[in-house]
This record gives sequence, C-alpha cells and structure tokens, in this order.
Amino acid sequence: MTMMKTDTLWVHLHWLTVLAEAGSFTRAAERLDVSKAAMSQKIKELEEMAGVSLVQRTTRSVRLTSAGEKLVEDLREPFARIAQSFFSVRDEAGPVRGVVRVTAPVAFARQQLVPMVGDFLREYPQVRLQLDVTDRLVSPASEGFDLAIRHSQNLPETYVALPLCETRALLVASPAYLAQFGMPATPDALAQHNCLYYPRGLEAPQWRFCRVNGSSETVQVRIAGNFATNNSESIRDAALQGIGIAMLPDFSAHAALTAGTLQRVLPQWQAVDAFADRLWVIRPYAAQVPRAVTTFIHWLRARFAEG
Repeated sequence: MTMMKTDTLWVHLHWLTVLAEAGSFTRAAERLDVSKAAMSQKIKELEEMAGVSLVQRTTRSVRLTSAGEKLVEDLREPFARIAQSFFSVRDEAGPVRGVVRVTAPVAFARQQLVPMVGDFLREYPQVRLQLDVTDRLVSPASEGFDLAIRHSQNLPETYVALPLCETRALLVASPAYLAQFGMPATPDALAQHNCLYYPRGLEAPQWRFCRVNGSSETVQVRIAGNFATNNSESIRDAALQGIGIAMLPDFSAHAALTAGTLQRVLPQWQAVDAFADRLWVIRPYAAQVPRAVTTFIHWLRARFAEG
C-alpha cells in the first residue's frame, strides 16, 4: 500500500472531505451510498499512504487531526471546482436527472408534500427524491441535503432562502366536542375549555389573538388543557378524538377541515405568533446548483404559490 501511486488516491481524498463534512463514518457512508466498512477502509489506506494519522476516531463521531484538517482545507476548493464543472457539463443537455435530497417537517411532508410528489416524479422520471421527514432543524450542508423546507421565522443567514407560501394558525375542534361543550364566542371563553397546545418550555401556555377585520385590538388568554405535544399531527389527532380545542398550522388542519371532521373556532380572530407565518425553501449556497435541485425548487414554489 505504501507504494500506491498518488493518481489512484483521488477517491480516497474525496471521501476524506465528505467525512470531514458529515462528522461520522455512518453519515459519510450514507452520503456516498457505500458501506461503513468501505468508508473506513478507504481512510485507513489514505493514512497508510500519507504515513500520518488523519482522523481521530471515537464511538460516536470523528475528528480530523491537524494533518487531516490541513489536507481537507487544501482539497475543498479544487473538489468544489471539479463538481461545478461536472454538473455544468452534465446539465447543459438532456433530460433533468439526478438525486435531490430533501428534509421537511413531519406534518407538512405527510399531509401536503407526499400526496402531490408523484406529479413531479411523473413529469421528471429521471429524478430521484430522497425525503427525510423530521421536525428537527437539521443542517442541510453538514448532513448532505440539497434543500430543506422550513416553517420558521428564523432562517440561517448562510443559506439561500426562497419563500414557498404563506401560512397561518387556525383554531379548530371536532363537531362532537363543540356539541358537548359549546362554541366559544370570544377568546376569553377559551379559558373555560380544554385546549390542546404546543408546550413552550416552562412558561404557562397562552394564546394571543387579533381581530381579522383589521382592528388593532388584541387579546391574550391563558389557556389550560390535558394534552400538549410538539407535533402538530399529534395535536390534530387529539382534536379529531374530541379531546379539546387545538391551535394548528393551516397545512396540518386543511384535510380535516375539508372533510368536516374539524371545524373552525373563532374565525373572526387570528392567532398571533403561534407559528411562523411562512414556509421557506432553503439550500446551501453554491455557485453551481444541479439542475434537478433548481427544477424541484421551481416546481415546489409553483405548486404552493397559492398557499
């Protein structure tokens, strides 16, 4: 192995840069679509050829040695130029093709994105979508995603952020619950109801409203309930069981409202600061973006332009 020619090391060097970005052999192997054993073997061969340790291994993660950090830093720009050149040539002609790795919130992905994604795949049959469904705020660049859909007011400044559509929070309950406990006439009446809510740390739960008619009047109500969770689908499902009145993003409540299994509560009042008021598509900054990624972003924005 020590006699290995340097021109056979390009794959080894590239895998080292991926390992540095991913932070673990498991995540790096997933990004490269290879086995963890193959990943480990390539790095071992590279270290033998270099004659120095490049990676410090632990049970959970990896760290580069000073030699490894220097090597990766020197390689980052050349490999980026190679990738840009290749994607530019490949994307100039022929059908849109390639893998698009996407991460999206659970409720939005399950209820809005997945039901219509078949239309995109039929239109672009040579594109493969890999969808990670999670409410965790992942780092697209370090975890290998081409884009992320975010329902947030706070967007990372180091990413390109494009608006997907506006959203709003809705107050809903099942017909059975309202038949038993009545429809609240004002926000203050919510204090007498069982409210299903997102926990916000140790703070006592409160909902704030303003009038839909443009009035500056706002009302803040301290609410209480016997079920709280950080997932809007779980809150929606509890509301469908008739447990209480729920505050939901519109994309999570839409299907149930259309089916009549949930009803609007206090439609003349709009919740304030309950959730972000917009969905975004964010992607890591890159001078050259694969055509499959830009095509999927344009398709998403066109499909959700009306909210």
